[in-house]
Amino acid sequence: MGEGINGDACLAAAPYDHWVLLGPAGGSPRPSARYKHAAQVVQDKLYVVGGSRNGRSLSDVQVFDFRTFTWSALNPTRDSNQLNLENNATGGSFPALAGHSLVKWKNDLVVVAGNTRSLSSSNKVSVWLIDVETNSWSAVDTYGKVPTARGGQSVSLLGSRLLMFGGEDNKRRLLNDLHILDLETMMWEEVKTEKGGPAPRYDHSAAVYADQYLLIFGGSSHSTCFSDLYLLDLQTLEWSQPDTQGAHIAPRSGHAGTMIDENWYIVGGGDNASGSTDTIVMNASKFVWSVVTSVSSRDPLACEGLTLCSTTVDGEKFLIAFGGYNGKYSNEIFVLKLKARNLVQPRLLQSPAAAAAAASVTAAYAVITATDEKTRDIVATDDFDIKKAQPASSSKKFVAEIDLVNGEKDKLESRLAEVRDENSKLKDKLDLANLSYGELAKELESVQNQLAAEGSRCQKLESQIAAARKRLESAGSLENELEVLRQQISQVEQTMASTQRQKSGGVWKWVAGSAEVSDDEL
Repeated sequence: MGEGINGDACLAAAPYDHWVLLGPAGGSPRPSARYKHAAQVVQDKLYVVGGSRNGRSLSDVQVFDFRTFTWSALNPTRDSNQLNLENNATGGSFPALAGHSLVKWKNDLVVVAGNTRSLSSSNKVSVWLIDVETNSWSAVDTYGKVPTARGGQSVSLLGSRLLMFGGEDNKRRLLNDLHILDLETMMWEEVKTEKGGPAPRYDHSAAVYADQYLLIFGGSSHSTCFSDLYLLDLQTLEWSQPDTQGAHIAPRSGHAGTMIDENWYIVGGGDNASGSTDTIVMNASKFVWSVVTSVSSRDPLACEGLTLCSTTVDGEKFLIAFGGYNGKYSNEIFVLKLKARNLVQPRLLQSPAAAAAAASVTAAYAVITATDEKTRDIVATDDFDIKKAQPASSSKKFVAEIDLVNGEKDKLESRLAEVRDENSKLKDKLDLANLSYGELAKELESVQNQLAAEGSRCQKLESQIAAARKRLESAGSLENELEVLRQQISQVEQTMASTQRQKSGGVWKWVAGSAEVSDDEL
């Protein structure tokens, strides 16, 4: 955490992006330690309203003056017009509150919702006004569809309207409804959004960006903490979950946040196991998270139920954190002097050529826009002031400057046209490549099918060859058997012939016998 700053030192001495303890001057007494309070900065003063300590809600309003570095109690009195009201549960004292929200509007601090079960039997959200100039407070009658009483909700200011989201009602039911209070008419309206929004939760944070979007981050249910980010387009009433970049953000609940320009700073909170030690910031135009600084796990800022505000001192912007609970209640003020943050570069396209072309187009468009604005300013000045007060030479000089700017504009427009033409050519090449790829893919598929068919044919031929080989092997054995049979037949024939000759004496014997018979007969 580093050394603190007391009332005798200047805030300008604080280091950038580093939390320091801000001690009161001259031993000025601090208010009671607390958490689940609400706070706002009005004219160099930090106003702290209510809170909780040891299970008891507080009703005081404490003020820290950044010019004198001293604490004081406001002790507002109730508006005299309300002192005789019948339903006057708190008399002239400001009600004891915890888990409420606080916003600055005109000359008043507007206090909304909070755990007020002991104050009203209507079970509806209550609204109070604290006038810091007259040091008085009043309960406000609201109309329309008044929301159910709750605590741990988020309340954001957009013009003269309060946007209240979520929270936990008196029966411990978690909510994710959205209500709007018009501070001019004090009329409540329940807003029906498209599906896909955040799950019911409490102790989350919310912020309005660019007067069009409501951001919801973190919070918890009864069993888990969240680290999700939701975006509500207040014109279309459609929810979305933008893709974020940068640092990994752990789930947290009971944290505090404040929007400065396009940067949403968040500090504190926890995940039911330990306190969050990182002070984080999200660039709302790029959805990029980064860590500003970190503290130790036992630091008073690693807590839940603290508040976070911002103020400007001598041209420097400061975050102001107060209170909280991390096993011990806190009543300390910590300040962090913010270093000017550079704009985060947009995401690169996948194609380097397309990325370079897009960068050129973006740069050219930005210069052309700035040139157009500069030209309009010069022309307006020329029409309004120069014709009245400037001599002719100055007028000619401005006309020359306009001509020069217009010449630069023409060059940039020409460059922009060239880049667009290059993009068109790249697109044509990409389309041709895609077409060629499609044809090659078809040809490859055809060849693969042919190979598969030839492979099947080869398998059939191999099976036929194997069968033929088996038949040839069997034919060889048959030829051997036939040869054996032939030999056997030849032997049998020879045997039969020999036997016949032995029986008849042979042919010549027969012929000779016949001749002898003939001679006798003669």
